[in-house]
Amino acid sequence: MDLFQPGFSSWLNAPAHQQWLAAEGLRLLDFAKASKLPQGFGNLDERGRLPANAQAETMNTARMTHSFAMAHIQGLPGFAELVDHGIAALRGPLRDALHGGWFAVAEHRDDNTGKNAYLHAFVALAASSAVVAQRPGAQALLDDAVDIIDTYFWSEEEGAMREFFNRDWSEEEAYRGANSNMHATEAFLALADVTEDPRWLIRAQRIVERVIHGHAAANGYMVIEHFDRDWQPLREYNHDNPADGFRPYGTTPGHGFEWARLLLHLEAARVQAGMLTPGWLATDAQKLFESNCRNGWDVDGLPGIVYTLDWDNKAVVRHRLHWTHAEASAAASALLKRTGDAQYETWYRLFWEFCEVNFIDRSNGSWHHELNPQNLPSADIWPGKPDLYHAWQAVLIPRLPLSPSMAMALAQLSQSVVM
Repeated sequence: MDLFQPGFSSWLNAPAHQQWLAAEGLRLLDFAKASKLPQGFGNLDERGRLPANAQAETMNTARMTHSFAMAHIQGLPGFAELVDHGIAALRGPLRDALHGGWFAVAEHRDDNTGKNAYLHAFVALAASSAVVAQRPGAQALLDDAVDIIDTYFWSEEEGAMREFFNRDWSEEEAYRGANSNMHATEAFLALADVTEDPRWLIRAQRIVERVIHGHAAANGYMVIEHFDRDWQPLREYNHDNPADGFRPYGTTPGHGFEWARLLLHLEAARVQAGMLTPGWLATDAQKLFESNCRNGWDVDGLPGIVYTLDWDNKAVVRHRLHWTHAEASAAASALLKRTGDAQYETWYRLFWEFCEVNFIDRSNGSWHHELNPQNLPSADIWPGKPDLYHAWQAVLIPRLPLSPSMAMALAQLSQSVVM
């Protein structure tokens, strides 16, 4: 069914734009190959080199494994070995062989030996994509990740993920986070496709119902990020460290866009599964997008989406991060597919124009991780170049349906009878 309005020309239907997205994806993939380390994948510097002190991290390794798996599924040669390398790292030096679960860095060579829900959601996502890619060891990794989520992180009583445990799981942090639950929602959508188990879609909706339909809706559809164990908002959390890379103070417009897209994926997945699907999923997605565009874009005299806002929707950290704009673009494309409303075409083009001019690095490769308040490349929050995850998904999502999840959708596109 063509949702677009009569006479409405969309980039999503333009062959040249589709080719541009594909070419940008290949450029990103080629740059990211250099991140391989003996024990996983690490961070690259501005020119795409591994620094002397580079170490394998679970976040990078899981996100790279997921990304390389989707490249392999598409039929791009040279990525199978990288997927296998990621699986081996996640089953080996990044895993806690004694207590189960995953460390933040290989063999816990840092002060943080605890277990973080955010990282475990990405391990589950990587494993699910590797299973779709039919790589050896992927199913065992998936089984392990699901067992850890079921045993420790998922709270049936809360309908959400617990946040953080110490290494042997005996102590739990008295904190709940929207960010980890957002990435759990993403992982659960992928798990639902790979396992064909509807409990993941039920869990995903319970998370969304609490974090978005409850708390964000009551806050003008700006996502509240930090809560205590009883899900009471912690509005002053990290007030003295507002630019934290994972738990910044205030609201984060980039997460509003990311949630908006995930709500549409969840709606489409539940409809496809024949499940009762509330109408508020699409409505909330539209309200999230509108609110975060209004409050986050061009708020200080220059274009771009600021990193964080305070509780009066005033900019706090005015840097522009690449992932925020990747997610805004992806959300616009998802809403455009879902509604056919021309306003999302306008935003979609605007976000890509901004990324091309400001983030995409044609000289040294990949994207700049962040821009300062003057929209010049900086390294104040995140040094070096970003991993593949956000930008790579941003060039894939406009080319795929809202359901199934990305790896499965790519696999279905490649299925045909060879005569």
